[in-house]
Amino acid sequence: MLEQLLVFTRGGLILWACREISKALQGSPIDALIRSCLLEERSGAVSYNYDVPGASYTLKWTFHNELGLVFVAVYQRILHLLYVDDLLAMVKKEFAGIYDPKRTEYDEFEAIFQQLRMEAEARAEEMKKSAVQVGAKVGGRKLELVGKGRSDQGGKRGGSSGDGGDGELGKGRSFENGHVNGGVREEKGSVDGKKELVTQNGAFDVNKLQQKIRSKGGKKTDTVTTKGSKAEPKKKMVKKNRVWDDSPPEVKLDFTDPVDEKGDDNVKFVAVDEGESMMDKEEIVSSDSEVDEDEQVEGDGNGETKKKGWFSSMFQSIAGKANLEKADLEPALKALKDRLMTKNVAEEIAEKLCESVAASLEGKKLASFTRVSSTVQAAMEEALVRILTPNRSIDILRGVHAAKEQGKPYVIVFIGVNGVGKSTNLAKVAYWLLQHKVSVMMAACDTFRSGAVEQLRTHARRLQIPIFEKGYEKDPAVVAKEAIQEAARNGSDVVLVDTAGRMQDNEPLMRALSKLINLNDPDLVLFVGEALVGNDAVDQLTKFNQKLADLSTSQRPRLIDGILLTKFDTIDDKVGAALSMVYISGAPVMFVGCGQSYTDLKKLNVKSIVKTLLK
Repeated sequence: MLEQLLVFTRGGLILWACREISKALQGSPIDALIRSCLLEERSGAVSYNYDVPGASYTLKWTFHNELGLVFVAVYQRILHLLYVDDLLAMVKKEFAGIYDPKRTEYDEFEAIFQQLRMEAEARAEEMKKSAVQVGAKVGGRKLELVGKGRSDQGGKRGGSSGDGGDGELGKGRSFENGHVNGGVREEKGSVDGKKELVTQNGAFDVNKLQQKIRSKGGKKTDTVTTKGSKAEPKKKMVKKNRVWDDSPPEVKLDFTDPVDEKGDDNVKFVAVDEGESMMDKEEIVSSDSEVDEDEQVEGDGNGETKKKGWFSSMFQSIAGKANLEKADLEPALKALKDRLMTKNVAEEIAEKLCESVAASLEGKKLASFTRVSSTVQAAMEEALVRILTPNRSIDILRGVHAAKEQGKPYVIVFIGVNGVGKSTNLAKVAYWLLQHKVSVMMAACDTFRSGAVEQLRTHARRLQIPIFEKGYEKDPAVVAKEAIQEAARNGSDVVLVDTAGRMQDNEPLMRALSKLINLNDPDLVLFVGEALVGNDAVDQLTKFNQKLADLSTSQRPRLIDGILLTKFDTIDDKVGAALSMVYISGAPVMFVGCGQSYTDLKKLNVKSIVKTLLK
């Protein structure tokens, strides 16, 4: 049974909700649908699942793009209602007939809806009964065929037995184990040489077969064991270092400085001389108009669609098309999908984006002097800007000051796969914070990779900031907790936690990461990903979030809060990884790494990314 069905405008004004089935829904499924699907360009999906403690809902929706209306149905996920799509289509058609932009109440639609629901339920019941009848006919036909086949096989067997038992086998031919088919008494030689009578009922004696195997192979096994017992294990030869008479004494070849020794004099403090970070510089985007590619977009679909005459196309561009249909949008959307994929956008993301744009344009009236391709491109540009623009504050300095007022350090955890540049970009973030007069402490929680602690120690010395470390083979969650306590005692404003790189399928390391996040509850979880990644971005973000949610012990698990995109200076115009990561995780891109020095860290310019994706 339906839990709720309502009609509202794209502006959020509720025009009608069914009174009979209107119930107090647990949580806010409608708000979650708007936030997660409609605003994030996921409206091309079939349905949306919403889970809260004690209830699980499924939401289905449809649009009337010409009138700007949204129709949403909510029901319990366990019910699997078959008539919801049909009911939404009928409600959309009937409500569009009585819709008036000046009205805000539609009480008379209640009776119409009840009639529509009864029709949809009756149609669903008929479909279910017909499906059951068809299944029963198909099952009966299969049973007839099986029974006929068995009877045919029985007839063949009966005919062969009438000729003398089992044919050739019934003439006394025995198998290798001395048995024959049928209940025949036969003399058989036993293991000890005596003869005995054995009655066979279609099976052989397993015990005697085992005795026979033991008697045949027993001596060989004994000889093998006795030989193995006599042979002495060989001692492992260890190569010894050759000692020369005139050789100097052995010298320690590890030149890394221990923690306790002072090696600061040998390190050049160049960080303070590198200038202003690119995070504080405004990136200028050229406002030059791009080459108009409408002809190219429409040219891609010429092979699939029929060419229209000059007069008809001119008349359509002047008068405008009545309503856009899916067939009109397909050529332009296909060209846009191919273009996005050439920019390194994951195929799955490009397809979902095109489906969402199609859902938002289908049924709209094409304006005069406007091409379909330009309309689709404008809708896609608007969708990309909406996706890449953060839907919450990403001002880290504001969060640092808020945490400082509460008397605790602001904790940032850097996570990601192997080799993406977590430690290097952690140092870039530390340099940027130092320029804003924020005291920073590093926590070396990568206790897995050799050299990770030394790498972070080198960055700390160059930047002249403290580092908390406990060496290798320690629990990173405990190291991070002790580092946060140390920062609170020393008055550090920010703790930057470096973690080990791990693949998304590595269960033990993912469990350790989940423990670190659950135990320390950081203020910000940054996923560090490289801009070179393509389709794997979807797999990485999805599995990281899934593992953090599955392995969490709290009811509200901590997921990825933001993204740090590295190696952005190596990709030219292949900027699609930013779109893929933001779309699949819903987390904004907070930093972009674009070089090797500490100043090469900047913000994501949304307009520049969208312009590059669509040119």
